[in-house]
Order: sequence, then structure tokens, then C-alpha cells
Amino acid sequence: MSRSLDGGDQGAEVPASPAPERGSQLQKRFPDRDEVASVRAEAEVLEPGVESPESRRLAGRVLARRDMGKLVFLDLVDRSGRIQLMCPLARTGEVVVHLGDVVGVTGHPTKSRRGEASLIVDELVLLSPIRAPLPDTFHGLTDVEQRYRRRYLDLLMNEEVRGDFVLRARVVTAVRRFLDAEGFIEVETPVLQPRYGGGFAEPFQTHSNVLDQDLYLRIATELYLKRLIVGGLEKVYELGKDFRNEGVSYKHNPEFTQLEWYEAFADYRDTMSRMERLVEFAAVETIGTTRVTFKGHDVNLKAPWRRVRLVEELEAAGLWTRDFGELSERLASRGIEVSQDRTWAQLVDKAITAYVEPRLIEPTILYDYPIELSPFARSTDDDPTITERFEFYVGGMELGNAFSELNDAQEQDERFSMQAEEGAGGNVEAEQGDPDYVEALSYGMPPTGGLGMGIDRLVMVLAGKESIRDVILFPALRS
Repeated sequence: MSRSLDGGDQGAEVPASPAPERGSQLQKRFPDRDEVASVRAEAEVLEPGVESPESRRLAGRVLARRDMGKLVFLDLVDRSGRIQLMCPLARTGEVVVHLGDVVGVTGHPTKSRRGEASLIVDELVLLSPIRAPLPDTFHGLTDVEQRYRRRYLDLLMNEEVRGDFVLRARVVTAVRRFLDAEGFIEVETPVLQPRYGGGFAEPFQTHSNVLDQDLYLRIATELYLKRLIVGGLEKVYELGKDFRNEGVSYKHNPEFTQLEWYEAFADYRDTMSRMERLVEFAAVETIGTTRVTFKGHDVNLKAPWRRVRLVEELEAAGLWTRDFGELSERLASRGIEVSQDRTWAQLVDKAITAYVEPRLIEPTILYDYPIELSPFARSTDDDPTITERFEFYVGGMELGNAFSELNDAQEQDERFSMQAEEGAGGNVEAEQGDPDYVEALSYGMPPTGGLGMGIDRLVMVLAGKESIRDVILFPALRS
């Protein structure tokens, strides 16, 4: 029975190949193959019916078949794209191929009479027979939950999804290229840590049998990277996994990829500029433009971005007050649940989330945060209760966070004590403190600008995806 992507028996599952006869041997390799995209490009310039003298070898998966008497048409898909195979039985013999089989072919670029770029096949070999039926090849794998659980099928059936993850890889490559060219050194720091820190989050905990010690999966790389600044490496970055024992949302996954960099002799304004240039560079390198559509908004990632002070945004929303009771009443009157909040920092964080972030549609830098929210940032020159910290947003979603890093050991110790009071007040995400880090600072850390950026979220923006699950190959799912 014929089957294709453009119609015909679209509702049924595709039958799997029968098992090869006992004793039959499949090839263990198919060397010297070309990519489908390059062969398509060769065929596109030919006149219909003309066959190139050049021999080409392709390998991939068969996702459509059409039998036309003595000519069999197959659609072959590899990572680079799709091409039509024309299999004259006089050349190939009987075509014993089922949808989903992995095959290798040798032939010549050509163009069909209807003008379709093709490869006319001289030889076809089965490399791997399919054992289980594929989802319907017309509709593909459409159940969202199954797409995430069986990502291998999602990738196999949906060309757009394959493209999204190729884009993600290119984004990571572009980020590295940018920072390497700026003189940064890529480093690796521990994933298992005796103390967790560098962010407001609950950690995952584990235990080392050999060390007989409880350890934590890192929630951030910050404190180890700043130890390297003390050690004289001056410009360092790390691209790696962080882990936070928190809920799942459209922008949160318990395991996520984060970029952090630290630059000696710089402050948060230097870091603002570098962030803008990095995002612009990554966009142009990967999608060829700084204009993207994200969450229904057309935005331009080109530098410079809009810059607004946090306190002014809270004042505009009628929510700037340092009085706990007053802020609690204002939020409650607007329907915000505050009964479980025990500290002012928890309340102001809710105010930002509910009334400031959603308005930051155009690429925006939100800067100068209260000291209670910023235990690692230096105070501004004109107000010791406000710190040189910024977060940056696109489409109402935070992409990252940055500071002029606090480099005074005594003041850092005092900030940790302030966070301990936050924890005692009921904030389970308060910083736990790190005496070894304070000791490192006591040896002197240069003025430093530091930044953390969510790579998953950056890819969401560049790919135009509204769920972090669409840019993580294997997102966290409930069993």
C-alpha cells in the first residue's frame, strides 16, 4: 500500500518491518555519505529529467513510500533535511523497505519530471529495520506529553523539533565563541558541593559514602567562580548544569543550563554592555537577525536595551514601601496571597513578579535592587540600602541576573548574617552562608562584574518557544 506525507490512509499506524531472515547480516557502517541538504542543492539546479554524472551516497530514515509500477518513490530524511528517492526496479531490484527503516543508498542527483529535487538510486541497502510501528506519518507525534516522554520519536517525526535542538547547540557554540574572543577562560567547578549558595533556591541533597558526608547538587556556580577571581584568573566563565529543588513551570525546570561569567576590574554597567552584545551576537550568529517573536510579541534584541530602575517601577505600581505590614496590605488588597510570607524580601519579590516583570516586554534591564534581595552585590554610592544589581528581561521573562560583586570579606559576612535572619524568619530559600568563601575574599578580590544567564530561556526567545520543555531534550516529568 502506498503512503506519503501528502495524503492517503492518514489515520492508521505504520506497519513495522518483519524481522530479517535468520542469519542475514546488516552492514555495520555506511561510510563516505553525503548530507541530504547538499545533494538537494545539487539537484535543484538541474533541469527536470536530467541526471548528474556525480555519484552520491545518502543514509537516513524512510518516512514515505509511493509505488508507481516499475518505479518506487521513497522520502529519505536525515538530520539536514528530506529528499525524494527515485528507485527504478531495473536498477535496484525489488525494493523491500518499510516506513521507518534506516537505509543507505547510492545514486545520482536528478530532478523529477514534476521538478522535485531527487536522487535516482542505483543501490539500496537496509541498515536497520524498524521493529515498532511509527506514529502516523502525516500527523506525526502530536500528544504533547508523549512528545516529551518519547523525545526520540518527537525528533524522528518532527523536522521543526530537530531544528530547534540544532539551534540550541548553535546558541551554546555562539556563546562560547563570543566569550572566548573577549578573553574569558572556560572553567569547570564542582557539581557536588559541601555547601550550596549563589542563589535563592532549595537544593537537592545527596550523600557521599566514601567521604561520609552530605553533599548538595549546586544551585549556582557563583561562589566557586569568584574564588577563581581571587586566584588571579581575572575573566572566567562556566556553561553547565545547575539544580534547584523547585516547582516546574513554563520557564522552570529542576535541572537547567546556566552561563555564569565573572570579570575582574569591571562593574555592573560594564556587564550590562557585555550582556547586550552577547545576546545580539548569539541572535545574529544563529538565526541571522536580532528580531524575534516571543510570546506573541515582536521584539528586537539589538543593543542597547531599555534600562529602568526597580524602585521607580515599584513606585509606578504603588508598591514601593519598606514597611512589611503596609506592603503586605497593598498586595493582599490586589488579590496576592501573602499569608505565608514572613519577610519583607519575600513580599517585594512577589510585587516584582506580579506587577513589574509582566510589563517588561521589550528587551529591558531592570537595575538597582534592595540590599535584602542581593546578598552578593555592592551597594550603590548614593544609597547603602540599594545595590548595583540588574536583571534582564524579554517578553516579560527574566533571562538572567548580574551584580557589581561584593568584594569586602567583612561586609560579605554581615550579609550572610542578614540572610540567616531571613531564614529564621521563614524564608527557606535564604542564603546559607559560606565561611570558606568569606575567607577567600579576605585575601582580596578585585572589583568584579558577574552575571548568570539561563541558556534554556535564551534559546526559548531565539526559537520563539513559550515552554522551557520545548528547548530541553529530556525535561523533568512526573512518573
